[in-house]
Amino acid sequence: MRFIYKVCLFGLIATTIPLLFTQAKTKKNPLESSLRVFILKPELLAKTRQEISVNNPAIMPAAKSLRGAADKVVAGPLYSVVNKQFLPPSGDKHDYMSMGTYWWPNPLTPNGLPYVRRDGQANPEIKLLKNDKDLDNMIKGVENTALAYYFFGDEKYAEKAAQLLRTWFLEEDTRMNPNLNFGQAIPGVSHGRGIGIIDTHKFPSLIDDIGLLEESPNWSKADQQGLQDWFSEYLAWLQDNQNGREAAKEKNNHGTWYDVQAASIALFVNKNGVAKNILQAALKKRLATQINPDGRQPFELSRTLSYTYSVMNLNAFFALASLADNVGLDYWHYTTSDGRSIQQALDYLLPFARGEKVWEKEQIKSMESASVYPLLRQAAYEYPEANYGQLAEQLVDKKKMTSKSNLYWPPVQ
Repeated sequence: MRFIYKVCLFGLIATTIPLLFTQAKTKKNPLESSLRVFILKPELLAKTRQEISVNNPAIMPAAKSLRGAADKVVAGPLYSVVNKQFLPPSGDKHDYMSMGTYWWPNPLTPNGLPYVRRDGQANPEIKLLKNDKDLDNMIKGVENTALAYYFFGDEKYAEKAAQLLRTWFLEEDTRMNPNLNFGQAIPGVSHGRGIGIIDTHKFPSLIDDIGLLEESPNWSKADQQGLQDWFSEYLAWLQDNQNGREAAKEKNNHGTWYDVQAASIALFVNKNGVAKNILQAALKKRLATQINPDGRQPFELSRTLSYTYSVMNLNAFFALASLADNVGLDYWHYTTSDGRSIQQALDYLLPFARGEKVWEKEQIKSMESASVYPLLRQAAYEYPEANYGQLAEQLVDKKKMTSKSNLYWPPVQ
């Protein structure tokens, strides 16, 4: 209750403490259309659907797991940004708000303000805010149901995905305002920060999931236009707001994921030229500073969860390269003059993932070495001359057979 009281008064506190910084469409077979996905590949999704139809044993564990997860979503709740116990400083419950994950009450002050940072140690108080967790649940729900609709053709999945999307983004009483003004707030320090934009780093995958719904009669032209209008406003906010400009300047995974979001959204709202400009600048700029010639990621290695963040940032680089494919740019094989490349960063992590080397940088939580499995599945297609597919199969990971990456990038024949 102590924290709730402080959060409820957050706006007042921050003003006294200086800041430190419809019409449904006729249903068509999704396989007969060109899906509007920008990270995933339509031809591979079509291949997976075909493999599911013939019960390919390499695909079926992941397919069955997906269907079970989608059924739970269908039976589950909807999520809204307005479901929180307090108002953000704006006084508008439609504004998203979250608290900095690694910030804790100050033990040296009577009221715990200003909060202090403990990198890598999540403050359980963040669970009381709900917006970030509800956002994550909404995105996972849409992912599971949209994929299940595409692969199994059951409209109940598209219907639920549409409900989730409308509730979070479109319906007047429950929609989120297209901004992140109050993301990653710190009690006694800041209403919201640029790095709060990491909270929406899964929007690019959500955009691909929306593309899987376009042929469903449960997803109307008005729905599609409404989402594109929302994301157009959010893209403008990302590019013009101070928080967005700050996120773009970040040198670690926060900056990389900012570029992924901005480029993906630009493609979604048909601003291909904007997307190309973002991608042309991003890969060269970020490769030159974030990946060393030997593949290390120095800004991630400085964290207390150095392996976790190295994998997370590499996922962002893979996403950037996938997005670049849409505008005719090949960054899978782009190498700087001194040898920095996406592939080099993957190769650096592999000996640790395979247990051939001991990770000596700080990692204060258990190291999920096989978290590179999805990257290897995708790399098997992008670098066919290498043996990434075989390496993926050799990783010791009980969950790899049910990983969605087997559906996104089915085993290479």
